[in-house]
Amino acid sequence: MRILWMSAAALALAAPATAQTLGGEVEKQMPSLMAIYKDLHANPELSFMEVRSAGILAAEARKLGFKVTEKVGGTGIVAVMENGPGPVVLVRADMDGLPVTEQTGLPGASKIRVTTKEGVETGVMHACGHDTHMTAWVGVARLMAANKAKWSGTLVMIGQPAEERGAGARMMLADGLYTRFPKPQYALAFHDAAQFPAGKIGYTPGYALANVDSVDITVKGVGGHGAYPQTTKDPIVLASRIVGALQTLVSREISPLDSAVVTVGSFHAGAKHNIISDEAKLQLTVRSYSDEVRDHLLDGIARIAKGEAIAAGMPDDKMPVVSVDKNEYTPSTYNTPEFTEEMAAYLKTSFGSDRVVQMPPVMGGEDFSRFWREDKSIKSLIVWVGGVPQAEYDAAKKEGRTLPSLHSPFWAPDAPAVISTATEALTAMTMKLMAKK
Repeated sequence: MRILWMSAAALALAAPATAQTLGGEVEKQMPSLMAIYKDLHANPELSFMEVRSAGILAAEARKLGFKVTEKVGGTGIVAVMENGPGPVVLVRADMDGLPVTEQTGLPGASKIRVTTKEGVETGVMHACGHDTHMTAWVGVARLMAANKAKWSGTLVMIGQPAEERGAGARMMLADGLYTRFPKPQYALAFHDAAQFPAGKIGYTPGYALANVDSVDITVKGVGGHGAYPQTTKDPIVLASRIVGALQTLVSREISPLDSAVVTVGSFHAGAKHNIISDEAKLQLTVRSYSDEVRDHLLDGIARIAKGEAIAAGMPDDKMPVVSVDKNEYTPSTYNTPEFTEEMAAYLKTSFGSDRVVQMPPVMGGEDFSRFWREDKSIKSLIVWVGGVPQAEYDAAKKEGRTLPSLHSPFWAPDAPAVISTATEALTAMTMKLMAKK
């Protein structure tokens, strides 16, 4: 897949004077921003390892006059600019790449290889577009610093680690994000999108992304010879029954008006044709929006596993073990509805209603949600910025082809379009919230 290094001028806005001014400022910044992007793209870092990336953001913020604190929640950074009385606005970018070997074929493709803490050698790639997020973060910082005469308040810009592990936001909050630094009244972020054309902005009032839980089930049995199954308690048969019964959680226990997913992504058991093993292991991803549905799903998984074991005649000491990985949990993302509609209406006046569209919620996860969940008086919004080059989008639609998704080794967003659009949109919203009275 090739990328179109289109000029940011192609995205110039025919809009009110303020938007035109911002658009012109973004245009001037694009050459240096693209240099930063190409550097970040070629040098991705995995979760908890974002030392170089954090250093780039910290250095840029310091040059602009921000007060910068590093190593918040691990490798996170917090850059604060106080500019008189007014609201506190938080702008966040996530920094981590993924253990994916890049296959885009681009000249600046990542060649980085590492050995993970689990001992797996892998390529590393910004397959979720966090390099565009960090670059736009720098763009916002530059524009806000250059326009201090037009706004009043406190800007808190954070570079967050380990979003892909669902841990970074939690770690930054635990490290005193809301006590060591000004606590925001507003929280803003964006995510690049692989499902619609570059330069468009998508918004979703209310639930936008899902609760994500990783669940492990260890199914115990009594092993033996495959020729004499009557002498065993086969954990593969029992685990298969559990897999089948789990499907009824969504189809028969959750209202059709609610959203839920229970996917068994891994099933491991046994080592040889003629041996019945004494254990089977299942790995599940469980997704929902409301916390009530989440609780029902997790309780139901434990109930079904135990119930099927009882039906199979397993003794008490052979009951399945169900564990929920709390470190990998990502809570659902909720965009404050009235605030989201207000910001969307404002963006439409700047970008046009054809470029700002309401999107349905998705079952992906994003730990940006934690900044709102820590204090639900905060008005929170994460928007999507399309990354698919228009020509590729049109061709794929015409040919019935599936485009590469986020986390794909082939994902290559139209970076200039994403970065310029996101920089302008986030800056415009921030300046509106902090406009001098």
